[in-house]
Amino acid sequence: MGTSGLVLVVEDEPHICDLIRLYLTREGFGVEVRHDGAAGLEAARALAPVAVVLDIRLPGMDGRDVVRALRAEDDWTPVLFVTARDEEVDRILGLELGADDYLVKPFSPRELVARLRAVLRRAGPAAARPATRTLRAGAVEIDLDRRHVLAAGEPVTLTATEFDLLAALLDRPGLVHTRERLLSRVWGYQAAAGTRTVDVHVAQVRAKLGAASPIRTVRGVGYTADG
Repeated sequence: MGTSGLVLVVEDEPHICDLIRLYLTREGFGVEVRHDGAAGLEAARALAPVAVVLDIRLPGMDGRDVVRALRAEDDWTPVLFVTARDEEVDRILGLELGADDYLVKPFSPRELVARLRAVLRRAGPAAARPATRTLRAGAVEIDLDRRHVLAAGEPVTLTATEFDLLAALLDRPGLVHTRERLLSRVWGYQAAAGTRTVDVHVAQVRAKLGAASPIRTVRGVGYTADG
């Protein structure tokens, strides 16, 4: 295993697997490859990787089914989807199922590495944050040190990306965040079509927080959290 942890790559195109393995290995990651969804799911369960790079279109069990199965088992290992289709329905469904980010083929291997590192930073401990720092807005409370969320006193499970999005909004209640600002702060990059990603994740966070959600849409601008 590499010094940066083991990444599971589930991809049915050998040349793409070889390219991803080459670049991730250079960055200090260990890499395991599987070529179909069922084998990928089995490997994710057995190997406990730090992240999964997962093609959507796979033989037999596709990538979306793999994510469904993992999340149903309460496995929140970060998932980076890759897809040959630049279709919004694929990307949005993947994010709704609990994927943390996505790339459209053909992609730059360097961008994949950068996106993967960003996902892992969001999933990892908040070492740079003051210990036991807590943010609150209405009936929602988040512990930044332990990355725990309570809504009306009940624990809520969020993905790494959903947690950081909620933290960004609660960090300054009342401040209106544009989608572009949130995309840059939470995902660490900006893209012309990327703002839809923000909308999907906000919808997911709201659904999980239920009636306790303090997130409010500011039409034509973005989002804010009511204090």
